[in-house]
Amino acid sequence: MAGGDVLVAEGDTGERDRLLVAAARRAVSETRGHAASVFLRSCDRRSLVLAASCGAPPSLLGGWRLIPVSSPIPVAVAYRSGRTVHLADADETMRRYPQLAVALPYPFGSASVPLRAEAEHFGALAVVWATEPGDQGLPRAQRRQLRATANRLGTALAELQAGGDPVECDPRTAAVEVPALGRFSVRVGLLDWEPATDQVVGDESLCTVFGLEREAFDGTFGGLTAKVVPGDLAAFRAEVRAASDGRVLSHRLRVWVDEARRRTVELWVRVSNHGPAAGEGPGTRVVGAVLDAGDGASAVAAIERLTDGVLELDTDGRLTCLNGSLERLLQVRREEVLGRRIWDVLPWLAAPTYENRFRAALVSQRTISFLACRPPDQWLAFSLHPDPSGVTGRVVPVGGPTTATPAPAAAPEAADAAFPDAAFSEAAFPDAAFPDVAPSTGLAMMYHVLQLGSALTQAVTAREVGDVVAHQLLPAFGGQQAAIYLAQSGLLHLLARTGCEEAFPLRLEGASLQARLPGTEALTSGVPLFVESPQALADRYPGIPTGESRAWVFLPLIACNRPIGTCALGFDRIHPFTIEERGALTSLGGLIAQALERARLYDEESAIARGLQDALLPHRLPSLPNIRTAARYLPGTRGMDIGGDWYDVVPAGRSVALVVGDVEGHSVAAAATMGQLRSAARAYTTAGQRPSQVVTGTNRLLVDLDSGLLASCCYLSLDARSGRVCAVRAGHCPPLLRQPEGTAEVLDLPGGPLLGVDPASAYPESPLTLRPGSILALYTDGLVEERGTGIDQGIDRLRAALAHARSGSLEALADHLLHGAERLTSRADDIALLLAEYRPTPTGEPAERSGEC
Repeated sequence: MAGGDVLVAEGDTGERDRLLVAAARRAVSETRGHAASVFLRSCDRRSLVLAASCGAPPSLLGGWRLIPVSSPIPVAVAYRSGRTVHLADADETMRRYPQLAVALPYPFGSASVPLRAEAEHFGALAVVWATEPGDQGLPRAQRRQLRATANRLGTALAELQAGGDPVECDPRTAAVEVPALGRFSVRVGLLDWEPATDQVVGDESLCTVFGLEREAFDGTFGGLTAKVVPGDLAAFRAEVRAASDGRVLSHRLRVWVDEARRRTVELWVRVSNHGPAAGEGPGTRVVGAVLDAGDGASAVAAIERLTDGVLELDTDGRLTCLNGSLERLLQVRREEVLGRRIWDVLPWLAAPTYENRFRAALVSQRTISFLACRPPDQWLAFSLHPDPSGVTGRVVPVGGPTTATPAPAAAPEAADAAFPDAAFSEAAFPDAAFPDVAPSTGLAMMYHVLQLGSALTQAVTAREVGDVVAHQLLPAFGGQQAAIYLAQSGLLHLLARTGCEEAFPLRLEGASLQARLPGTEALTSGVPLFVESPQALADRYPGIPTGESRAWVFLPLIACNRPIGTCALGFDRIHPFTIEERGALTSLGGLIAQALERARLYDEESAIARGLQDALLPHRLPSLPNIRTAARYLPGTRGMDIGGDWYDVVPAGRSVALVVGDVEGHSVAAAATMGQLRSAARAYTTAGQRPSQVVTGTNRLLVDLDSGLLASCCYLSLDARSGRVCAVRAGHCPPLLRQPEGTAEVLDLPGGPLLGVDPASAYPESPLTLRPGSILALYTDGLVEERGTGIDQGIDRLRAALAHARSGSLEALADHLLHGAERLTSRADDIALLLAEYRPTPTGEPAERSGEC
């Protein structure tokens, strides 16, 4: 967010933040993780927002501060599905979530758990841990503890929501950060001493700092300092006597721990002289604090004596400590670099590679080593040693990189030997990098480009491209509105829009490319337009209505040197665009244009192919006495091809033929072959041939066509008066039968081979008799196939759905059976479904219980 503004969501979020912090800390303590993050849904439910973190600041997460709900990222998947996503190591992450692995290419394990209460989903909790070879991830017991923590938090959030407190997270609100505890702890005791009476008043920590038991303290300064080295105490008293009113004193005191050990504490006090005399007169009072920094002060002194450079970075990458040797190696002054990110203050470390090394160390919790060249020609070897609280680095000057063949990568635990006393060994730095120094575009911006690029490769239609822009681009850059306009016949036409309809100045729908509007000028000039405020818009386009947004981006979409359209983004607040944002958005405009061009070609070819297939399927089913029918065809959702599924209902005298078939493959050839087989089966049926003869003749036709394609088929001849059925199956899924009382069964009928295998194949006939009210279901395998499960399980699920469906309209039953398949966003196969209900009139011929075909 521009300007570093920190906004607060409406309402008091104090109790919510307290719950988030407690859950993040508990998640880290209950697992062997080194970082935990809590994501909450945004107000518009389109994004997950990082609301709290423990051990990993938002800057470390790069592009994951905002995650679109539809994103294929573990946190979003856990939120949508309500299930835990457990990734044991980097290999499993790459297999299951390649987008995450591309954006965070470090060895780590993770677990993402949904935050929910009953049917309400509030967000997700994620934990990250370092992995070792052969790691199996979190044990089941720790996963149960993590889920229990998430469930408790979800229940608490539900109670807050019921009480009217805010639960959603504003993307513009800063996340609550809980740093991991460091190794050194600092103790501070408060001191109030009147030298004239020697009386001391202090808090509970005061005795602890001086190594005394609280019960043994007599309330005097002499008793308090009984363990202080006498010489140090005398010097301090002398300073107090000589101090003027208001003077602040700093003094080090050595305290005996036991007969052989002692430690140093720092005494910081202010001397007040209110009496007529100075020094330890009646009016003197000493107030201050005693600081016990443990061994921290000694550690600082120790690193100052080293000739190697030593530095410490916090989890945000900012320098918190460096010794004098490093000052000389880097040619910097300590006071100028402390508190700043090292890659921000040293231009020769500004390439994204170096920031990435730091992230790799913190995320993987492994030692990382690399080389960098300090201009003009001084090579320095860096070794970064992380723990959850930060990174300690060691820096030594080395010779330049050699052209020798790189040695095999060493194990991370061998990195302590990365700096031998002799000349630099390239084998000790298996992952050393020697990049050209280049300006940083920011890793977060790079992640956004990777994320959107990956998502666009999966978008097939122009509508899907628009959805990707809305779900991926807006959350990444904090926008609230998006619209894509396509250029057709010299005019702009709206393709997709999300957010406020009045977001963009003079809505571009139907605008001529010659009009002087922000969107048209960006497209005709080929130059992105960044408008940071309403005033900037008014200055460039006087008199133009600004709409409801306060900042805008207009990206020209150009592919193959041809204008495709314009992508417009709107922001609810004034937004100064950084160089990194401008560069990333410009790059993304090119990716969107290429995806739209590809989608446009797909839409055109798909329309032709779908039109061909629709022409080959029945437009309506015949009206039959005693028999009601309903059919559905559902095309696959992926790919440029069409399928060979078909269904048909063919009257033939007093009987009717029910046919469902499937030609293998997804292509125009498959659809054409399907049309020929459907016509052949219809012709044989109307000619009065028996069911086995119809299927046998259709098989010979497919062999004679020599198309190289195979097909399956299920053919049933149903007598409309008696309910007798004669069934033939050719390598097809078995039909289902629902009895009048509501039970359903799979008709495991004998069958012959697939059509097109052998012209001499035989296809046996199977008889059965329907009772009034019975329903037959014929279908293709697209309805029962599901990745990761056997087809028998899918058939049984369909049987159960048929049995448990409510009695009533046959059309409603068809919709019910297809309901699950319609919701799938990625379905490779087409689906054909044909239902037939036997409903004889009272004057009809009585149904027989059995009989021959």
